[in-house]
Formats: sequence, C-alpha cells, structure tokens
Amino acid sequence: MTRLLPLLLLSLAACGDTDPRYLMASAPATEVSRVSLRVTTLEIRQVTLPAYANDELLLREGADGALTPIEGALWADTPARAMTQQIADRLSATTTAQVAAEPWPLARPAQVEVDVRVSQMASRADGKLHLAGQFAVSSFDQVVRERIVPFAIAVPLASDTPAGIAAASGRAVDQLAGQIAASLAR
Repeated sequence: MTRLLPLLLLSLAACGDTDPRYLMASAPATEVSRVSLRVTTLEIRQVTLPAYANDELLLREGADGALTPIEGALWADTPARAMTQQIADRLSATTTAQVAAEPWPLARPAQVEVDVRVSQMASRADGKLHLAGQFAVSSFDQVVRERIVPFAIAVPLASDTPAGIAAASGRAVDQLAGQIAASLAR
C-alpha cells in the first residue's frame, strides 16, 4: 500500500491540471515554389528565450508595463522547443533544404547551423506580439558566410485572448523563419 500511495497522488495531481493549453501553431505553407537555398542541409539549434518567455504560462503586458500570466492558460509545449520545431518545420516546407531541429538526425553533419537567441517575446499593451533578438548562421565548412543577423518582428494581435496571443506568436515565428530563409537564399 505504501508503494501505491505516491502513484495515486501523482495520478490525482495530473487529473487536477485542466487548464486549457495553446499551440504556437504555424500557418499552412501555401507557397507553390520553394525558396532555393545555398545549402542542402540545415540544422536549427535549440532556440534560446528569456526566462519569462520560456515559462508554460501565457503572459500579456498590462497598462502598467508588467507582464502577468493569463489566468488558466498554458502553452501546450515549452515555448523554446515549440519555436525550434516550428522554425525547422517551416523552413523544411518552404525551402529546398533538408531541415531538422537539433540534435541533427543524420550521420553527416548539416552544412549550416542556425542559432536563434530571442531577447524579447511578449504580447504588449500596444496590441502587438513583439519578437526580437538575433540569429547566427554558422558553417564549419564555410559553405556560406557566417554572420549574426538581428531581427525585430511585430505582429498585430487579433485579440488579447490566449488564442489570439498563440496565433500571433505562431505568425511571428513564421516571419522569423522567412527571414532566415531569405538570408540563406541563392
């Protein structure tokens, strides 16, 4: 019986988590032609987020500038993992390269790695989702010129609800993937 008690408590705790969870979803790729990249393989390193943006709670900025959690709303996945995978999926769907999130799954290393470091990701009081930071393009074999590229993206919020914030986050990440593709295009 003493062995079953911890399992029972864990089960009850899991049942108590009924907060809705929101996906940081990408819009369907509708482009007919893919962007031709200068590389054939591309690895997306784990996205680095500020601590407040990597929490499971959805946050929004109030009139006083404070970021506060939205009651009863959680991300469906950790934001860093979701962003990393969304960037990889988007680039895979819209470019000519084979793209995967780290760890690289093939025997031969990717020709290029992209390391995204976000300095700001927040639903702001101005009615926009702001995503800013920089991405680094590295190529050990010098297939492309290595560089660091800053980005600042602002996407209007359709609504200040968790679903609106999640949708705007997805659109912002799609725009970032587009900027990465443009920087690697032929």
